[in-house]
Amino acid sequence: MNISVSQNGPISIIKLDGVLDGQTYQDLIVKAQELYNAGTRDFVLDLSDLTYISSAGLVAFHSVALLARGELLPDIDSGWSAYRALGRSSEAGIQKHVKLLNPRVDVMSVLDMVGFGQLFEIFTNLDDALKSFE
Repeated sequence: MNISVSQNGPISIIKLDGVLDGQTYQDLIVKAQELYNAGTRDFVLDLSDLTYISSAGLVAFHSVALLARGELLPDIDSGWSAYRALGRSSEAGIQKHVKLLNPRVDVMSVLDMVGFGQLFEIFTNLDDALKSFE
């Protein structure tokens, strides 16, 4: 998977290209941590070129959301307990600091299946996603 980052003012746009799975999910978490440590608090995850997402990828999305809220990340080495922590995200409501952009149909079906379509605002237009932070 390739990860590229662009900035729009204080908002970081992270573009994911390829497969987000057990081999690559930590790359997304590390990149988000770097950006957060550099001052980013709002993220757009551009999924237009993401071809596949596994449960590990869902853990990465959850981790980015926790990070953006200033919360501690789950221990990613703890496996299923980190995955089960995803359910607790719904208690925090819709994510205000992480937006998803242009997921492909097959990726969107996975997001809907686990309820992420209700936890993350999903946009088809970058300008709309950026304006949603205002």
